Amino acid sequence: MNDSSTPSPLDVTSSADEGDVLLVEPVHTGSPTQDALSDFRVTDAGEILQTTPPWRAALAIFFENKPAVISVIVLVLITLFSFVGPLLYHTNQIASSLLYQSHPPGAKFPLGATPNGRDELGRLMVGGQSTLEVGFAVAIFATGFGVVYGLVSGYFGGIVDAVLMRILDALLSIPFLFFVVLLASLVVPNLLLLIVVISAVSWLSTARLVRGEALSLRTRDYVKAAEGFGAKRAWIQFRHIAPNLLGVVIVNGTLKVADAILIFASIGYLGLSVPPPATSWGVLLSAGINNLFDGYWWQLWPAGALIVITVLAAAILGDGLRDVVERRLQKR
Repeated sequence: MNDSSTPSPLDVTSSADEGDVLLVEPVHTGSPTQDALSDFRVTDAGEILQTTPPWRAALAIFFENKPAVISVIVLVLITLFSFVGPLLYHTNQIASSLLYQSHPPGAKFPLGATPNGRDELGRLMVGGQSTLEVGFAVAIFATGFGVVYGLVSGYFGGIVDAVLMRILDALLSIPFLFFVVLLASLVVPNLLLLIVVISAVSWLSTARLVRGEALSLRTRDYVKAAEGFGAKRAWIQFRHIAPNLLGVVIVNGTLKVADAILIFASIGYLGLSVPPPATSWGVLLSAGINNLFDGYWWQLWPAGALIVITVLAAAILGDGLRDVVERRLQKR
């Protein structure tokens, strides 16, 4: 028998009549095992359920996906390599040295030298800065604008949807390479301009995807109920429809990082990139391909490997985040 003077982990009021709701109050006893019982709540049906903070539950779901966790680690390491690496590994990325032109890997140059005699390892760090900046910036801007555009088009429907979709179709009909080459012939490319240009073509697919999801969600019962209670359209869009788009938006946003890096690498291969002495992985890849048949493998494979690893890690991360969002929405 338990001593009546010893407080129990759950203090239940015993004076309630039949049919009344029992109030369960946690009593902290100082014991970790007993204090853990304080994370309980009582439902109307009398069931005692354990409550967990949403962020902790989301982290638990995410950490179950080992490839997604590894992809986060890889992206963090690549980011540190690009932005912290130059602070630890000092190289001269401005002056050229014909004496060390295409020097093979060795003690002086761990990954060899570029055709201009610059340290290839340091060049990869500098190129990673612009490449990651473009990838993350395009993902934010393109996803944000595409979500708003597609949400408005899908929710309102009718003439609004018809007009917005025709504008979208017209923009999709413009060849991307033609647009980039035309723009590059008019102005000098720089990092900000390239972010705007890539974002201008990347949001189109996001808008179309979100529009299709919004068309489906606007017919749900909870949306009709909110409209019946007189809720404003803006409130319905961003409170009832937008949260249910999180899974699609998050996955699409992470994939935009991968797409932007690939687009940036492709236009860098065409010579449309940040002006020197800055560089990108696409520019280094282009230089490596031009010298590949001369046996300068170190000018091609490191840049190509970094592009592939970064794109693959971003795609796997998107799958992991989608699992978290979908499982959280199922519990709502």
